[in-house]
Amino acid sequence: MLNSQLWVAVIEDGCFFGLLALAYFINLIGAGFFNFAIGAVAMGAALGASWLVGDHDWDVWPATVTAVFAAMVLAATIELAIVRPVQARSGRGELPALVAVAATLFAVVQLAGEAFGRDSRAGHPVWTTSQFHVGSAVVDPITVPLLAVTIALTAGLALWLRRSRAGRLVRAIGDNSDTARTLGLPVGRTRLIAFVIGGFIAAVAGLLFAGKSGVSTSNALQWTLNGFLALVIGGTGSVWAPLFGGLLLAMGQIFIPYYLGGAAFSYALVLVAMAFFAFRPEGIFTARVRV
Repeated sequence: MLNSQLWVAVIEDGCFFGLLALAYFINLIGAGFFNFAIGAVAMGAALGASWLVGDHDWDVWPATVTAVFAAMVLAATIELAIVRPVQARSGRGELPALVAVAATLFAVVQLAGEAFGRDSRAGHPVWTTSQFHVGSAVVDPITVPLLAVTIALTAGLALWLRRSRAGRLVRAIGDNSDTARTLGLPVGRTRLIAFVIGGFIAAVAGLLFAGKSGVSTSNALQWTLNGFLALVIGGTGSVWAPLFGGLLLAMGQIFIPYYLGGAAFSYALVLVAMAFFAFRPEGIFTARVRV
């Protein structure tokens, strides 16, 4: 674990997984719901921006803004047109809505493939730095922006949830939506806000990381799983927990194959996932309840 280049890769992948998990986190905190279409939203934003820049000669900034806005609209559509009606028909049961959102993931993948093509495309992040060295490690142009944006978004969300009236409302309704309805709080509007913020964070994550790895429709499912596992590992007790979980997941993805071979990571991932689901389903960081 002394190879400094591997730690640079851990930071890049960990920040990306942490952002995806943060999108899950705000959906869970504000709406009490796992939005398994997060990976598809991130993929769609990155692929759409690349399509606008590469095939239609848009400048990077307008393409990025358009892609982020489209991702937020898609996230709002998932809540308004899929989750809300399905939960209403099923008596607010979670399983039918989860199945519907999982189906939405594959629908978005198919639609994105038809609209933007199924070949891998290069990403076009709006902010890059010059490549530089830290000791023997090479720091790529997207590393510093990815780290800075991850910290800024996580800190900004923590501040918003704690200090703003809308943020406190999101937390209150997420804790107990039935009581919130009884008290006449705007549950539907607050859930929609949580979904839109989640779509924004997922879009930013996809756009930034596509600058490193490129993007294709095949990324959607893997990104969905990576974000979910990062949230499972980190937990929901703190806004910073998704980033912590993302970094731990990235360490496993980078170091285990490097030292033990590619197949070892698959076995280790299954064991770690089973261990968390069995013994620590709330993740490493859990919410404290005062009694």
